[in-house]
Amino acid sequence: GIRHHLFPAASALLQVDGRGHAMTMKLVFLYGGPAAGKYTVARALAARTGFPLFHNHLVVDAVHAVFPFGSESFVRLREQFWMDVFAAAAAERRSLIFTFQPEGTVAADFPARAAELYRSACAGGTVLFVHLKVSRATQARRIANEDRAAFGKMRDAALLHSLQDQFEACERAMPAADLVVDTDVTPAEDAAAMIAGLLLG
Repeated sequence: GIRHHLFPAASALLQVDGRGHAMTMKLVFLYGGPAAGKYTVARALAARTGFPLFHNHLVVDAVHAVFPFGSESFVRLREQFWMDVFAAAAAERRSLIFTFQPEGTVAADFPARAAELYRSACAGGTVLFVHLKVSRATQARRIANEDRAAFGKMRDAALLHSLQDQFEACERAMPAADLVVDTDVTPAEDAAAMIAGLLLG
């Protein structure tokens, strides 16, 4: 179809060595507020590129099963888990898609440190920061969607409203985005195609 002529297939993005590992390492750091579509876009991007998806709730839900959200042990183990996965992926020269919601319990410098770890561990490795933007009105419509129940995602509209100022401040403190996508008007497949095109740039 037209889409496949305009945008690269997965094989076009992957340069592999004899062990099947990508030679040009890329970390796609996909971030945004609740209900911005991070997981949906990331899955579409993973299907398009073949990159593994390391999404936010894999770690958050695992640690939260034992420790209260925001507690000292939760914060320490969550970041340790994230950084250990980045370090191991970089050591094995594996590209990766990571989804992340900036919020107040995460160290402000975590994204920059994660990017530096990946760049320094992978000679020639690159990090792509992608900001998925969503309006408050769209967040309010999406926040209680049934598909958000699959993981421990926020589904309380009142809680979201009380934290939106903090979340948006944390988003503004992120490293400069290489790409900003308005998910109010951009379908997930189109967003994934835009990111894949930038990966080839």
